[in-house]
Amino acid sequence: MLLATAVAGCSSPTTTEKKLPPVNPKAASLAEGFGTMDRLVEAARKEGSLNLIGIPRQWVNYGAIMDHFSGEYGLRINVTEPGASSQREIDVAKTTTAEQAPDVFDLGMDVAIANAQRFAPYKVTAWQDIPDNVKDLKGHWYAGYGGYMSIGYDPRKVPAPTSFSDLLKPGYAVALPGDPLQTAAAFNGVMAASLKAGRPEAQRGLEFFSKLKKGGGFSLPSRANTLVDWDYVNAAKAAQTAGDAKPAWKVVIPSNATLASYYVQAINKRAPHPAAARLWQEFLYSDEVQNLFLKGFARPARMEALDMKGKLDKQAAAKLPLVSGNPVLLTIPQADEAKTYLRANWARTMG
Repeated sequence: MLLATAVAGCSSPTTTEKKLPPVNPKAASLAEGFGTMDRLVEAARKEGSLNLIGIPRQWVNYGAIMDHFSGEYGLRINVTEPGASSQREIDVAKTTTAEQAPDVFDLGMDVAIANAQRFAPYKVTAWQDIPDNVKDLKGHWYAGYGGYMSIGYDPRKVPAPTSFSDLLKPGYAVALPGDPLQTAAAFNGVMAASLKAGRPEAQRGLEFFSKLKKGGGFSLPSRANTLVDWDYVNAAKAAQTAGDAKPAWKVVIPSNATLASYYVQAINKRAPHPAAARLWQEFLYSDEVQNLFLKGFARPARMEALDMKGKLDKQAAAKLPLVSGNPVLLTIPQADEAKTYLRANWARTMG
């Protein structure tokens, strides 16, 4: 079995059973609600399926992760709107029927914090390995994986950039992965470009992209030779041609604009499959699946702990884009202030 069984009590089956709590699929921990992983698995199998939302199969290796979960536990996974944004996930959960509601959300941290009252607290077995600054200390939400804003580029068409300012030079056709008022990756792309001495300022980011547009360097993704996006997106694209004599894509994380961010996991209070939701969480934070995120070029939340315990997939880690400089993680007030500014000014400036 993928996850180790928690053993409780003495060797006598009768004594062990007496010491185990009654099964409570809505409990806040494995020990409190199930006692052992076997009992959690049994409860989840009785529910039969798991409802997820907003996770494309190609995103951070989620296809392999979902297939592994179904194969290991025999549960059917139903994914609603794979491409849904974090806010869209919440909006769908508000309006869908009880039986079709998402069991677990995959969200940007700002959306998770704003909607914490919608989540059921649950602390996975590996709770202590998740850094405190990327989790709700009561267990309503916690980071699963993350990465850095990066510049992906076609080395056959443009020289390797070392900073965002390089993108203002002739020849670069630069795109964001969507509208920064709608898409988290595009918003963070603007904020990465805004960094100066480690400080974000939305006005600087808007001024950068305004200069880019006025100089003819702002492009649609379909026509771009350069894409500002998460490193795991650009790295996955680069891996497709990495062995070619002339690779078609490379990725760099500017040392003077190292912006980090995480996606977090949260269980829906209205989860129609509460045991399956908790099994999914335990599964995602296991050593094996954290390394599966790593194989999808994302940085697992438990990465430092895995490395210290000798459990990190070194080969996968070696394929990640290099990071230098001091990483910046936007605070919620910083993100809120930036979004307010961009809502008021982006469309007027960029057209």
